[in-house]
Amino acid sequence: MESTTRRPAVAGRFYPGDRDTLLADVSPSLSPAEKTSPAIACVVPHAGYIYSGHVAGAVFARLNIPRRCIVLCPNHTGMGQPLAIMSGGAWETPLGKAPIDSSLAEALKLRFPLLTEDANAHRAEHAVEVELPFLQAKSPNFTFVPIALGTGRFDVLESLGQAIADVVKEEAEPVLIIASSDMNHYESDKITRVKDHKAIERILALDARGLFDVVMREDISMCGFGPTVAVLTAAKRLGATAAELAKYATSGDISGDREMVVGYVGIVVR
Repeated sequence: MESTTRRPAVAGRFYPGDRDTLLADVSPSLSPAEKTSPAIACVVPHAGYIYSGHVAGAVFARLNIPRRCIVLCPNHTGMGQPLAIMSGGAWETPLGKAPIDSSLAEALKLRFPLLTEDANAHRAEHAVEVELPFLQAKSPNFTFVPIALGTGRFDVLESLGQAIADVVKEEAEPVLIIASSDMNHYESDKITRVKDHKAIERILALDARGLFDVVMREDISMCGFGPTVAVLTAAKRLGATAAELAKYATSGDISGDREMVVGYVGIVVR
């Protein structure tokens, strides 16, 4: 197992590279307007903070972040294995080093052998990295397991979700399961909101199969539908009964460009 430090790939681009500026960006999630509470899982976006940070922050503001997390994301780069996990070392951000939870990662690999040890899939991938500063700021001693998915096969995603739930059930302390995903990409604001609503409806219903089917049927370019299907499957197996919409927005809300947008949703699963 490689016990190295993964250097930040997108600091200074997707989020501030300066510690103080970054803390100021994530600070709204540290002083929430409403009472926080535990959750089984959540869905958060991973675009640049200027566009989607307020949506991710609305989710993290509602949560008590436990010491241990599993973060699943899509593989945007095409590098590495389709079911890529890292089991050792740490990831660095301007807020410091976030250690990988080696014992949790090893348990996941044992339970789901299709997970492959592969740092290459994670080296340039941004979709886990952009979530870490929120987690670091809210739970400075947290550990995590990163998983990047390059497969869209429902049977594999469902089996992964079931395996995650089985591992989490056996842990003595809570584990938050996070799906990192943006929603529909590069269509008009009007079309994107219609498409995203159809997908969000299935997520709020905790319907993993329904989400998969609507994404395929309606051609919704939700990059992290795979992680979300796996996370919903895990959450249901862990006894989740409800999901709440924390916030929805599109990039057009920030840029003013309504012709070509990306959608962002934040959802808490309890």
